[in-house]
Amino acid sequence: MSVALLCPASACAARNGARASGFVLSLIATFVFAMGAFAPAVLNDGDTWSHLATGAWIMTHEAVPRGDPFSHSMPGAPWTAHEWLSEIVLALAFRAGGWNGVALLTAFAAAAAALVLGLRVARDLSGAPLGVVVALGVGLWAPTLHARPHVLALPLAALWTAGLLAARDRDSVPPLALAFLMTLWANMHGGFVFGLALIAPFACEAVLEAEPAAGAFAARGWALFALASVAAALVNPYGFEALVFPFKLIGVEHLARISEWAPQDFSRLGPMEVALIALIAFALRQRMAAPPIRVAIIAALTAMALAHTRHAQLLGLVAPMLLAQPIAEAIGVRPLGDVRPVARPALSVGLAAALAFAALRAAAPIVRTDGPGAPLAAVAAVPPGLREKPVLNAYSFGGYLIFAEVRPFIDGRADMYRGDMLGLYEKLADGDPATIEATLARYHIAWTLFAPDERIVAALDREPGWRRLYADSVAVVHTRDDAHASISVGGVSR
Repeated sequence: MSVALLCPASACAARNGARASGFVLSLIATFVFAMGAFAPAVLNDGDTWSHLATGAWIMTHEAVPRGDPFSHSMPGAPWTAHEWLSEIVLALAFRAGGWNGVALLTAFAAAAAALVLGLRVARDLSGAPLGVVVALGVGLWAPTLHARPHVLALPLAALWTAGLLAARDRDSVPPLALAFLMTLWANMHGGFVFGLALIAPFACEAVLEAEPAAGAFAARGWALFALASVAAALVNPYGFEALVFPFKLIGVEHLARISEWAPQDFSRLGPMEVALIALIAFALRQRMAAPPIRVAIIAALTAMALAHTRHAQLLGLVAPMLLAQPIAEAIGVRPLGDVRPVARPALSVGLAAALAFAALRAAAPIVRTDGPGAPLAAVAAVPPGLREKPVLNAYSFGGYLIFAEVRPFIDGRADMYRGDMLGLYEKLADGDPATIEATLARYHIAWTLFAPDERIVAALDREPGWRRLYADSVAVVHTRDDAHASISVGGVSR
């Protein structure tokens, strides 16, 4: 019997196409995993240190913090540790595997999100178009691929978006079981509010596209799902406060001074620029039409991503799912619908590759050295007695100071410090002499810790009664003469 009889040409082509698509997705997921496991930048965010410290604090005290337990400038100030569950998971990974454990946890989360995204897009696209669309979307994650809660929550955001879209594909209401995903997401990262907001446009689309007799039924169903999702999100230690937290954060003055909240920088070519150019070029070359509400979602996400760098990750996650069908229609590709033939090779090959890379990562333990947000040598050079005294530090160094059990002046919790403190810090970092002198006196600062290229370093070099204690390419330590003279190291006054 011939092979052709055993496998008709159309069936063989479909099976081979599914395998090829699965292999494409496994390559993308493997690349994302490798980035998470091996790229140094994944561990270079200063906030990773404070997330680990917060997770350890919560486990030690068996409670979430309600007031600031870390800083010397705002002790006891109201603080919502809205990422508490992610911080526990990070701390557990650190306890189990050190920095290797943290990197691998981040890698698994990012790769899982890439697979969920890819399998959703694979319902409409296959082969090279599938790979290009998913790669462009995942590429927008790269600038914010750090060992932080937003990456751990990324698979939840992907599952949530895919679940809402699946309900629209069936022209039905999302199952109430999907709402329970919101409880986990709400305790891991504040981005869950975006997930709640995403219900509204899909609900409107369902009602507008329903037959007149079915419109009221669709409205009731989606309203019930929305209420269930909000109720599920309220199952968190902070209750309603967790819902309003993201809006309070967005309203903080001087937030744009923080890199992840700054607008996109197009002075050099980056993932955002590449994705926008590719989309515009394709839309001009092909006739592509998307439903108006989905166009509005993409437009809103693009505006958010242009205003705040960190929101490019949401754009890269949601836009490919929304654009897959219009792109498929524009290039004349029939939707696959059933993604199981794609999922099998994608998951099997991707998992095997991830395990291989995890073994390689485990064979080469990560040893942290000085780097962005990690002034290890500089802090080690400060005598223990001096470390107990108030410090004036760079914003990016605050997370490491918390981890090193030094109370910082400021750190990455912009929501707690808010506009007044961020505004004060902005003047300090710019080297304003009057602000520096007033702050040194008001907070009884005994030593300072800043990057060498910050203007305040040159100002402190000129400040009477202050001198350099230590300097390297990452950080400079200044100390007040009388504070340093009172510190005895090994019985010798220095």
